[in-house]
Amino acid sequence: MVGLPILGEGPALPDYEEDEDGLLREVVGEWAVEKHERLAAYIDISRYVRRKFRDGNSASAGYIELFCGTGRSRIRDTTRLIDGSPVVAYREAQSGGQPFTHILLGDMDPRFPPIACERIRRLGGLSQPLVGPASEVAKQVVTRLNPHGYHFALLDPYNLGSLSFDIIETLSKLKRVDILVHVSAMDLTRNLDAYSAEEKEGLDKFAPGWRTAVNLAQGQEATRAAIMDHWGGLVQKLGFGAPYYDLVKGRKNQRLYWLAFLARHEKAHEFWNAIRYTDGQSDMLNLI
Repeated sequence: MVGLPILGEGPALPDYEEDEDGLLREVVGEWAVEKHERLAAYIDISRYVRRKFRDGNSASAGYIELFCGTGRSRIRDTTRLIDGSPVVAYREAQSGGQPFTHILLGDMDPRFPPIACERIRRLGGLSQPLVGPASEVAKQVVTRLNPHGYHFALLDPYNLGSLSFDIIETLSKLKRVDILVHVSAMDLTRNLDAYSAEEKEGLDKFAPGWRTAVNLAQGQEATRAAIMDHWGGLVQKLGFGAPYYDLVKGRKNQRLYWLAFLARHEKAHEFWNAIRYTDGQSDMLNLI
């Protein structure tokens, strides 16, 4: 079995093991299924917009992942196997009749992008592997895609420190890009005190300027909500609308992560509202 180092006290990183196809697969929590359901639903509902940009002058409808993993997973403590997000995205676009013109898959671990691309190749598709830190790979992505096309990005890191805000800044250079972001609520809950220490820079990368924008004298729930509100304000300064936050919880009702949806176009927000499900909670209630 192959393992990666734990990068903090947040949700455990996945383990890795050999799959029946001879490639590595991840071992993940059951909550990954809900994330993939939402990913597939959005790719499906936006297929007619993708058709316009597949066939029009821009001829570019790209799918982007910067933390792509291996494209195959086993649910922890079970024998259930599921597709990883790159394969989920590929299959859904294909089944809807409007495949992506470009699939760009990046990861810090040099093993993972080639493995995810190989799985897509075995399904008959083409994709491009990119290796390196997400901040650097994002710069490569924007040079490889038509800036006037229609693109969708999934940012799915395992902790807040990996979700550097400059990744979103770089992707925002694409005129039409919708972004689905996995923001670790558990990491923020468990490690707020550690992140607040001056020498800990993970939260500074995630939400630059939060130390001067947030009152640390208030309770932890209010502090966490204020940090996320600050992050949402940074997103809006890039020209996106106010983010939608959908909270995903575990079996014991523990707060695991938010799915934050970022988009510029009103139609994209309509699409997300049509497929999201939040148990009737408002976005603000999902943050505290």
